[in-house]
Amino acid sequence: MGFDQLLLLAAIQGITEFIPVSSSGHLVLAHEWGGTQKGDAVSAAVFDVALHLGTLVAVMVYFRQDVVRLAMGAFDMLRMKDTAPRQEALNMVYATVPILLAAALLLAFGLVDALRTPEIVAWASILFAVPLYLADRYGASAKTVSAIAARPALLIGLAQILALIPGASRAGVTIMAGRALGFSREAAARYSMLMAMPVILAFALFGLLDLWAAGNVAALGIAFLGAVLAAFFAFISIDIFLKLTRRLSLLPFVLYRIALGIAILLFI
Repeated sequence: MGFDQLLLLAAIQGITEFIPVSSSGHLVLAHEWGGTQKGDAVSAAVFDVALHLGTLVAVMVYFRQDVVRLAMGAFDMLRMKDTAPRQEALNMVYATVPILLAAALLLAFGLVDALRTPEIVAWASILFAVPLYLADRYGASAKTVSAIAARPALLIGLAQILALIPGASRAGVTIMAGRALGFSREAAARYSMLMAMPVILAFALFGLLDLWAAGNVAALGIAFLGAVLAAFFAFISIDIFLKLTRRLSLLPFVLYRIALGIAILLFI
């Protein structure tokens, strides 16, 4: 893998992971049309895991105070101590378990690769843009992240299952659910990013175990560089997107998704 392809994939993953345009969908297209050869499958698998780990580091560093608070909440759960951080940690569990169970079912039935096609990315990008626009346009904007309780956390977590469809966008469906439940644009985006941490960690760990079981530890050096670059792009993307949510609607992202989907359908 050349440096230009490495930089492109790292930029795609870092920039798109936390905004409502689907990082997985863009990576599917990048591998499909970017010339990834069958002989490069080993390095591509390692590299994808590294990219996700890079974005995980970025979001954890950006929300380091929240990470510490969630860690304290997890410790309070073990001590059976009723505290606000404990409830926040429990809410994160409610938001994460549904997608992990759904992903396990997809893997069990061998449907993961079947979904990773340009056609599915295109239609998912278009179709899921519509409810995202409606929720953002007509959703209330009063609630903040502090108002996240067990029920809304679970509902947003159930919506997150849709992110298993490449092109749907994990950020898109969770922000959509947050806006539909009455949270401000910034609050919905912020909680979507916090929810990403356990999901990315779980999928990255699964990927590492899968690679280890297959004896696939090639291209670790270039993968590390990709992780660093993805973390850099992700950190900047998080900061810019959160600032944009305070001033702009999500319409530009909705229009981009529709345009991307149409372009894919025209070229495949």
